[in-house]
Amino acid sequence: MLPKIDETYFTNFLVDLLNVPSPTGFASAAIDFVEKEFAKYPQLSLSRTRKGALLAKWEVESNLPPVALTAHADTLGAVVKEIKGNGRLRLSRIGGIQWPTIETEGVWVFTSSGEKVRGSVLIEVASGHIHSGADLPRDERHLEVRLDARTTSAAETRALGINVGDCVAFDTRTEVTDGFIRSRFLDDKACVANLVAAIKSMVDSAQSPKRSVYFLISNYEEVGHGASTGIPADVEELVTVDMAVVGEGQASDEFHATLCVKDSGGPYHEGLNKKLRGIAEKYRIPYKTDVYPFYGSDGEAFWRAGGDVALSLIGPGIDASHNYERAHLDGLNATTNWIMAYLLAE
Repeated sequence: MLPKIDETYFTNFLVDLLNVPSPTGFASAAIDFVEKEFAKYPQLSLSRTRKGALLAKWEVESNLPPVALTAHADTLGAVVKEIKGNGRLRLSRIGGIQWPTIETEGVWVFTSSGEKVRGSVLIEVASGHIHSGADLPRDERHLEVRLDARTTSAAETRALGINVGDCVAFDTRTEVTDGFIRSRFLDDKACVANLVAAIKSMVDSAQSPKRSVYFLISNYEEVGHGASTGIPADVEELVTVDMAVVGEGQASDEFHATLCVKDSGGPYHEGLNKKLRGIAEKYRIPYKTDVYPFYGSDGEAFWRAGGDVALSLIGPGIDASHNYERAHLDGLNATTNWIMAYLLAE
């Protein structure tokens, strides 16, 4: 029998992590947050990579080679591309956020001097009483950040401490209702929470992995090279834990975990996939298999960098990826259980 999941702990940790802004390149606060949680467990030894990722090792006595799991704490976001003549900001996006989905979203601009300035994303012709019927494309040329500050010029905005390159983080609008969690950036903070909850459940039940295991919390996944480094050379198997794509034409849904057989980078490791299927079936973990046409993972980044491991990808179904996302505790719990079952397998 698998250890019991503390759903309240899982949900509270996930909500708190979602509320830590962490666009790629500016994810140190989220890495700090996870490290503080990992530090509660003396079973884990902690270190940082030079890139700033967090590596935890749970070492046990075993003749088997170690394995690893990875999830990423960085999210989509933006930086200031231009300070416009009217004092508003033009953005350059980080990762694959869809421009139309951020119109009217609240943001924080984090200045290089450590200040925060509040604002919101609007189309340039936002006033309906002036520009009624205007149909500009929602893109980097026509969306702007209106700052909640007295500024109508580039000079006044710069006087606030804002410069080109400053981080812009979008509000998550996190809500928990009837088992559903709605929020931006469940990709991939939900899976970081899966790893943390699995560790807590195993520690609380006095169970240990069957072999030593590394947990890598990466910080550059959304731009394609998160786990290209950081996985130790002695690792035999790597399980990437990241969201499953839910939508038209997909097998995944919000109530199952999913094993991805192939994505845009090609197929994953047949042998490890077979092992994970057998584990899920042994423990009656509800799962599906799927193919993601427009998707790449941290594990593939490691493969491309020359990583010599068997690689698989599992994760909970997330609806509306890179948009206003949603998950359900059924799929999230299935993923946590799958992680624990894998760690308890030979």
